Amino acid sequence: MFFGKNKRNRPQNRIDSLIGIGTKIEGNVFFSGGLRVDGTIKGNVSETGDQPSTLVLSEQARIEGVIRVSHVVINGTVVGPVQAQEYVELQSKSRVTGDVFYKTLEMHVGAIVEGKLVHQEGVAEQPGEVQPVPSN
Repeated sequence: MFFGKNKRNRPQNRIDSLIGIGTKIEGNVFFSGGLRVDGTIKGNVSETGDQPSTLVLSEQARIEGVIRVSHVVINGTVVGPVQAQEYVELQSKSRVTGDVFYKTLEMHVGAIVEGKLVHQEGVAEQPGEVQPVPSN
């Protein structure tokens, strides 16, 4: 529960957009609110706007690129760094090949991270060493 926390800390609890199974996107994706991915994205995924957004990756989902969001729930595959300003949940089928930057982390049994887990103290901090994956 989020007692006494500001709105920035609350995850988006509704899905506004869906990238379905069998859908493949090549290029960067920008979204606000909630985005669920069941398909494949080759490109960076970032939130826009001043409200916190939530990215949910299903077991079938695959993202090859940098993820920059407030909150992320992963149960699929990510090849690239994950930068969450607030919360990362790595569910049991998740596989991340890249560093994970987080403020709060929940990791289920079976989750795999091939990279560093890096705790971020402040919300405003953005890791400077990670270079975005260029889109073709």
